[in-house]
Amino acid sequence: MTETVKLKSPIDGSIYAERPVATDQALNAVVERARAAQVGWAQTSIAERGKYMLAFLEALVAMTDEIVPEIAWQMGRPVRYGGEFGGVKERTNYMVEIAEQALKPVMASNPKDGFRRYVKRDPLGVVMVIAPWNYPYLTAVNTIVPALMAGSAVILKHAAQTLVVGDRFQQAFDKIGLPKGVFQNVVLNHAQTEALLGSGKIDHVNFTGSVAGGKAIERAAAGTFMTMGLELGGKDPAYVLPDAKLDHAIANLVDGAFYNSGQCCCGIERVYVHEKVYDEFVEGFVSLTKDYVVGNPLDRSTTMGPMAQARFADFIREQKAEALRKGANAHINMKVDQDAAGSPYLAPEVLTNVDHQMSVMREESFGPIVGIMKVRNDEEAIALMNDSPYGLTASVWTSDVEHAVSLGDRVETGTVFMNRCDYLDPALVWTGVKDTGKGASLSAIGYENLTRPKSYHLREQI
Repeated sequence: MTETVKLKSPIDGSIYAERPVATDQALNAVVERARAAQVGWAQTSIAERGKYMLAFLEALVAMTDEIVPEIAWQMGRPVRYGGEFGGVKERTNYMVEIAEQALKPVMASNPKDGFRRYVKRDPLGVVMVIAPWNYPYLTAVNTIVPALMAGSAVILKHAAQTLVVGDRFQQAFDKIGLPKGVFQNVVLNHAQTEALLGSGKIDHVNFTGSVAGGKAIERAAAGTFMTMGLELGGKDPAYVLPDAKLDHAIANLVDGAFYNSGQCCCGIERVYVHEKVYDEFVEGFVSLTKDYVVGNPLDRSTTMGPMAQARFADFIREQKAEALRKGANAHINMKVDQDAAGSPYLAPEVLTNVDHQMSVMREESFGPIVGIMKVRNDEEAIALMNDSPYGLTASVWTSDVEHAVSLGDRVETGTVFMNRCDYLDPALVWTGVKDTGKGASLSAIGYENLTRPKSYHLREQI
């Protein structure tokens, strides 16, 4: 009997999609095609590769009307927010734009008569992308586009929760006539994925997911010496100072905490507010949070859909219950249909009187719950912001740029924001520290992580 992967929709629990798992024979053929196709693809000019990528982008965006409800059915994001194509366009266009400069040879800094000395950026070969469900298009293009621009072939394994997204990528690349084998979407089980990573046939893997998943990737690839990029989550903090524009901070931090039902790697999960503005901030934050409409994501009046899976919502319920037992105060307590144990539908929650003995302030929530703590000064805020096993982003809300920079220099994080949050600028490297993972994507540094340096030391004959 053929093994399949089934996608259970969070909307109503129905099976939205089902795909057969690739046979081992078919998977071997995928890898062989990728390696064969990559040789010719690497010989294609960067400018020509760029034309393919821009055509791919156009083909993908042309599917918007179909893709938006598909995302809702697959992982619950409300249709009112559209697809992810604003970010997909920005990242694709930028990485294509900078490719020539980022990939050009680097000449030796000290010229010598009679010699040509430089370093080229060679493609890695076959790159595997293991993409997550929470931003299924945005996260995937972070590696797919620059890997292809750098001259590698790409094999995509998308999350089981967003199976149809992998199909859409394949359709877009097929439509533009990308050479066969340069990009391939596959459906695999965990055992096949681990075996492939340990086979030595993959040159680089990019994985976005849990810390446990990242450790499994490293174990599977042990001894192959492949390179890897691992983005493994966050517990992203915000610090609101007395001189912050509170209306702006509240609006952006509420959105940063609850957009996509809080299912964002760089979403706001904990907020530290200076005691001088704490009461006013909490009042505004709670008031705005109460405006959310939780319900069916296919309804355009819905502003918060279900979480992708019921078990994710149950984890948030457990975090809230534990915090309340330890003395936290819940401010929303919104009653919504289907919000009960075993359901993916979950109302947003704001907690105060929290501390770092509570899971909600230490462990990644990845859902619509946020804790707000009062702090006396910068020292206390920085100590609390750094009291986490993660370090993806951190935001500082103030009118003083230099003060924000000095605070950011002391926070253990991959990105420092001032007066904004929950955004990836493709001109800046996307990376993290501690259990957030390793490697980097986007910007010119992203290209460095998707290529290997090759030195040329050429001496003229005398």
